Amino acid sequence: MILPGIVSVTFRNKTADEILQLSSSCGLKAIEWSENAHVQPGDIVGASELYRKTIEAGMEVAAYGSYFRLLENEQPVRTFRDSLIAAKALHAPVIRIWAGTQSSSAASDEYRAQVAREAKLIAETAAEEGIKVALECHRGTLTDTNESSQRLLVEADHANLYSLWQPTPELSMKERCEGLQALAVNKKLLNLHAYYWQGDNRRPFSEGIHEWSQYLAQVDLHEKRYILMEFVMDNTTEQFQSDAEAFQQLLVHLYESLPNNKGASR
Repeated sequence: MILPGIVSVTFRNKTADEILQLSSSCGLKAIEWSENAHVQPGDIVGASELYRKTIEAGMEVAAYGSYFRLLENEQPVRTFRDSLIAAKALHAPVIRIWAGTQSSSAASDEYRAQVAREAKLIAETAAEEGIKVALECHRGTLTDTNESSQRLLVEADHANLYSLWQPTPELSMKERCEGLQALAVNKKLLNLHAYYWQGDNRRPFSEGIHEWSQYLAQVDLHEKRYILMEFVMDNTTEQFQSDAEAFQQLLVHLYESLPNNKGASR
């Protein structure tokens, strides 16, 4: 079952309470709370309170969106533990991290090896707390192509290391679908981030329904996962409300078209 939600940094300037109210009014079911924007690293009290508010609003915590970058910290485990402390207090099942600061085309084999070693260490650290670690597919990192993303997961070689997926603009539709399918088949796919761009320009989600129908055809709609909206055109509440409605209509259509009409998006 797919549960629709939001990445809270979508509205960095809104308070957590405002985001909860907006998301709930749009019928969304989950939130990835973003580090720095709404949950500070190491803030047990604040994260615990936000968890309570999220549950009381009838929503689930989908993930903790950290800004921890591999190979960017002198003491990576100590730095990561602050993010992990907040994620645990938030009851987040997943914590997002970033695969370094170099693109796959610029990275040397040694750099890749160092990133993979640290990714494994971080995945092991999070496993001790029962929290999954997910690399975000993102430009300018080692997850900017399908091949590089899959290679990094293999090289890190840890059962607690996964991937978050989003439609990378530099890849073709065919490449995006192939990468998404590979992650799903290899059981390395967790949440998806939903938005629609034309090039680097944000557009209404309703214009991207045809693309997202193809993306979601690559995953098992009966498996529970969160698909979280972000990157709203002009950053307006009105556009977000429209996007959320279009997104949920897409989910309803997809579930209604399943054999025997099994499963439900809401």
